[in-house]
Amino acid sequence: MSEPFLTRSLLDHFSALKDPRQSCKVAYPFREILLLVLCGTIAGMEDFVEIRAWGELRLAFLRRFLSFERGIPSHDTLNDIFNAIDPELFKACFLEWVSTLRDDEKEVIAIDGKTSRRTHARGRGREPLHLVSAWATRQRLVLGQEAVADKSNEITAIPLLLERLELTGAIVTIDAMGTQAQIANTIVKRGGDYLLALKGNRPATHADVVDFFANPPPEIAFDTHVTVDGDLGRIEERRHSVCHDVAWLVSDRRYPDEPSFPHLAAIAMVESRVEQAGKPRVERRYYLSSALLDAKTFAAAVRAHWGVENRLHWVLDVVFHDDLARLRTGHGPQNMAIVKHMAMNMLRNPKDKHSLKVRKKIAAIDEDYMEALVRQAPPLT
Repeated sequence: MSEPFLTRSLLDHFSALKDPRQSCKVAYPFREILLLVLCGTIAGMEDFVEIRAWGELRLAFLRRFLSFERGIPSHDTLNDIFNAIDPELFKACFLEWVSTLRDDEKEVIAIDGKTSRRTHARGRGREPLHLVSAWATRQRLVLGQEAVADKSNEITAIPLLLERLELTGAIVTIDAMGTQAQIANTIVKRGGDYLLALKGNRPATHADVVDFFANPPPEIAFDTHVTVDGDLGRIEERRHSVCHDVAWLVSDRRYPDEPSFPHLAAIAMVESRVEQAGKPRVERRYYLSSALLDAKTFAAAVRAHWGVENRLHWVLDVVFHDDLARLRTGHGPQNMAIVKHMAMNMLRNPKDKHSLKVRKKIAAIDEDYMEALVRQAPPLT
């Protein structure tokens, strides 16, 4: 039986993935397995038992793309294969595919970490999977991911992720854990600019910047921008201040007049004044930047960074039930995380007005809609 036509828009980008099985024992081609698991995940199936059951019911649909001559493999086969796939190669294929979805406009890329809480096997010394992900805030795409090794932290994983990304012209935002010289150098080397949160993990620089904004010299110029939000009796005013004069920011940690941070071009502060039930609260957050941002651009970048929480992490937990995932062996947790990121990107690609949650449900019941997602064609609804 000849294989039905499937465009290069998806599976061909993953053709470099090596089938982990012995070739003489392969009954179910790897492309079929990847398509089955991906479509099943989009349709809301949460483990390999459910994915297999969905595949049995949707076999005619799957044959629109590939032959599936032997039907649908067992859930054990699916589990064994995803445990054995090389996650490094899978990530590389994912990056190649995502590059076809990105446009040429400048982007704020937020780097942030998330733990899949039930993927642990503590009796065997295995901690839950913790992934650092790159999120394109304007296009709302997952650009890549890197697992944090056991007994390590995000500081070691972030540079590995950044080395794989196309950062030219982008502003890369990271919370305070990522405010490291190596990370800043990697971002600039890759063609981007950093906007890094500054907290007490860099005590000398943090103290200097806090004091500077608390007692600014009269001759120093600032650019400012104010935003006001209000809902449910809560009013928040954010005053964004940016200063491009950073020549004074030096330290003597290793030698006199050593710059406190590489490629530093600006320091910035967000002062949030929140009033709720008549009680005011003031909070200040500080940032380092390699770009000469104006205050309005700085405000937009900071705001965009926090979107990673409710547009990536929240969606993974609430829509894809990531915190309930129980894969605990081999490379399964990492590889299924990549599949979920693929599914998210595919569901965000349509230009209709449905929410991502509604698109997921439509794809589960409307085979033509699901086909449009797989082929990356405009949806039919």
